[in-house]
Amino acid sequence: MSGKLTRFLGDTPGRTIVKLIVISFIVGAVMNAFNWYPVDVIFAVRDFLVNVWNLGFAALGRFGDYLLLGAAIVIPAFIILRILSYRN
Repeated sequence: MSGKLTRFLGDTPGRTIVKLIVISFIVGAVMNAFNWYPVDVIFAVRDFLVNVWNLGFAALGRFGDYLLLGAAIVIPAFIILRILSYRN
């Protein structure tokens, strides 16, 4: 069991706990220096995802606009070319 746990953690449980404590202290000090709180990070991630979502649909809207503009030329040209080639 200990071997599986050590392999999962990447090191012994004691050393992993010490590493996590040190990294948690450093991250906490940096967040305190910038006056950040965990809820701010969560809101920032949420706002980022909402903005990406909205931009994605805006891109789809632009794609549809381009498609309709192109189709206004391509479809009549296709029909005319098919009618002209039908004669042959």
